[in-house]
Amino acid sequence: MLRKFSALMVVSICLLGDRFAVAHEGHDLPSKSAKAKGKTPPVKAMPLTTSSIKARDLYQRALQDYELLYLERATIGWRAATKEDPQFAAAFALLAMNSRDPEEARNAREQSKTLAAKASPGEKLLVRWIATTQEGNFLEGIAAMNDMIAMFPRDKHVYYLVANWLMGVQGHEQAHHLLHKALDIDAEFAPALNNLAYLHAHDREFGEALESMDRYAALLPKEPNPQDSYGEILRMAGLFDQALEHYRAALKIDASFNTSQVGIADTYTLMGDQARAREEYDKAVANEPNSANRFDYRMQKAITWVREQNYVEADRELWRISVEAHSQSYELQEAQALRRMAQYAAEDKQALTRLASAEDALTHRQNLAAFERDEERARILRVRATRLFQSGQPDAAQSVLTQLGQLASDNRDRVIQECWHGAAGEALAAKGNFKEAVPELEEDQDDPETLVLLARAYKETGAIDKSRAAEDQLKATHSASLEQALAQGAAPEKIAPPPVAAK
Repeated sequence: MLRKFSALMVVSICLLGDRFAVAHEGHDLPSKSAKAKGKTPPVKAMPLTTSSIKARDLYQRALQDYELLYLERATIGWRAATKEDPQFAAAFALLAMNSRDPEEARNAREQSKTLAAKASPGEKLLVRWIATTQEGNFLEGIAAMNDMIAMFPRDKHVYYLVANWLMGVQGHEQAHHLLHKALDIDAEFAPALNNLAYLHAHDREFGEALESMDRYAALLPKEPNPQDSYGEILRMAGLFDQALEHYRAALKIDASFNTSQVGIADTYTLMGDQARAREEYDKAVANEPNSANRFDYRMQKAITWVREQNYVEADRELWRISVEAHSQSYELQEAQALRRMAQYAAEDKQALTRLASAEDALTHRQNLAAFERDEERARILRVRATRLFQSGQPDAAQSVLTQLGQLASDNRDRVIQECWHGAAGEALAAKGNFKEAVPELEEDQDDPETLVLLARAYKETGAIDKSRAAEDQLKATHSASLEQALAQGAAPEKIAPPPVAAK
């Protein structure tokens, strides 16, 4: 499994005495000879500030759980650490990053900012990085991240976790570089091997990906995540039967490792067995303690109905999710459910109504981190622009594109940038300007629906080889996402009646 949410920065510590900064256990401290010469060698890992042995132990166990991809256990551990030491800035920062409860994450983020004044220099950078990126200020956040890397050039955990974050914002080239720096420090650093395998798989370098997975699995034979990651990469390669074997192997190691249960469901949906996929998603939902994850898995289940072109059932499931998410103050999941209903809606008017509801959902409680709100708003604006063009409202569509362009100019978040480029390319193609559309669409090739349009744009401009390559890329993409389902022809015809949920 790859961390699918926002990456977070973690560091290990060893408590030495009362409240003061302490270094990672096992890392070098200044020697007597160095002190005698008036030199202080750089500490290899970030010091942390805490006065509670129990909080320290909870924090360390949470770190281990995080690196082994027991994400819910990690959240529980950091939550417990903040209760044991209410002055533990780093624990609050990590809780803010890992919690999927928007209110808890907001409160923890604010607390970490308040406590950072009494923390070590490294912790200050950690808090600034987490807080400012969550608040949508990527330039300041990345500056703090870079300063943190420079402060701890021999900390493999820093390299890994920054790389993990970069992968979440599509900074794959930089992440690749940092993961190799982590492996230069420790050639058997398992978390780096896991992420490196995913980077190779993203580039369709499956030989290299599986080689990294072999090394990763050999290092952690009794842990479920290597088998889970193996399954996911095999699924990405289209080797579905082998993927199922590895997912099941992960569950044999730990029956509660729920991402493998979801992986089984995702694999069956790609194999075309939607009824079996729904059964497997139901198992995942029943076994999942995290409310946000349950909503996610239910949305995946709803997509199986879209793949079968049963939009009535898809609507019913997504509508229930939006209502329940609203009642539980999960604004992001509410907005996602409504936006997905709009994506496959038969009528443009119906889609636009749902998109308005989705955007409104993002402001119900003001708990969402700014980056999550802005990313989802960018996705909503992109779909809205498409529907306005399709419904013959070019002026309204251009107004939406202007809003999206402003959002992109104010925020360097890669998700927002891709939405902007994809929407701009789609608008140019809608006007028949395929030559100018191509470079815009090329910036959003991870979106399967964009890839369909890009293949057409290449063909229209005479780039036949590139058009075929784009078509081949789409055929070789194995994703359980709604966008993939729609790109493969699951969208309803325009003459279809309005879905039931709207009634």
